[in-house]
Amino acid sequence: MDEHDWLVEQFEAERPNLRAVAYRLLGSLPEAEDAVQESWLRLSRSNTSGVSNLGGWLMTVVARICLDMLRSRKSRREQSLDALETEPITREPSSINPEEEAELSDSVGLALLVVLDTLKPAERLSFVLHDIFDVPFNGIARVVERSETATRQLASRARRRIRGGARVQAASLTVSREVVDAFLTASRAGNFEALLALLDPDVVYRADSGVQPSGKSQVVHGATAVAKQARAFSRLARFAQAALVNGTVGVVVAPYGRLRYVAQFTITGGKITQIHVMAGPAVLRRLHLSVLSD
Repeated sequence: MDEHDWLVEQFEAERPNLRAVAYRLLGSLPEAEDAVQESWLRLSRSNTSGVSNLGGWLMTVVARICLDMLRSRKSRREQSLDALETEPITREPSSINPEEEAELSDSVGLALLVVLDTLKPAERLSFVLHDIFDVPFNGIARVVERSETATRQLASRARRRIRGGARVQAASLTVSREVVDAFLTASRAGNFEALLALLDPDVVYRADSGVQPSGKSQVVHGATAVAKQARAFSRLARFAQAALVNGTVGVVVAPYGRLRYVAQFTITGGKITQIHVMAGPAVLRRLHLSVLSD
């Protein structure tokens, strides 16, 4: 076996792990594939005769590529988010294998991907590499070009943001999550009776401007009308997951990892009394989102 064939074999053995790292860093399957492919190009052009741990070397290369991609994403993302306000969700990105990306999102946790996307690039990289892939801080420090102490602080800030912490009693949080999870299950199934059972008779559904195609705000009153509204959005419910929204249980809706809507729920006596759905980059950026602990 010549050196090139040996490198190909070693790289293919590492590809699944590199792909997993890149996906969690970027939250996009096509971008993750691009990052992994770029790492192969760099490997094929490098002299690795002195590399004792090729897997570690490749992970470092992929991490640096992803960091550069995250840093260059901000202006492009702001432009694309503005465009998303009028883009229909019925279309799936042509470059994405929907089933494959859905499986990846489920394995990572859709809410985690959404919250990771709110972090600064160096914070995201520090948290993902250390907390998910057990990379030592001294190795991460070389990638982000910070001291080891500063890198620990980056991961700590990310951890606090991701795990948040509700400003409510644990028992209340548990009940709210059960109600919201049941609401999502009923919405996905289009189960009208189950939805009615979860809603207060006088429930109010409010969707801010940007949620409706017309751009106008919408208010719906009463359990029957709100249940019909929820059932109509059953196709979006598969992209939804419970999360903490400003410290209370809510829902994030992120088709293919892209945050589109956030819903806040008011729950009283085990019944949903208000649902407030928000959309639009400016509104979503002001929300504090964090992951619910299992």
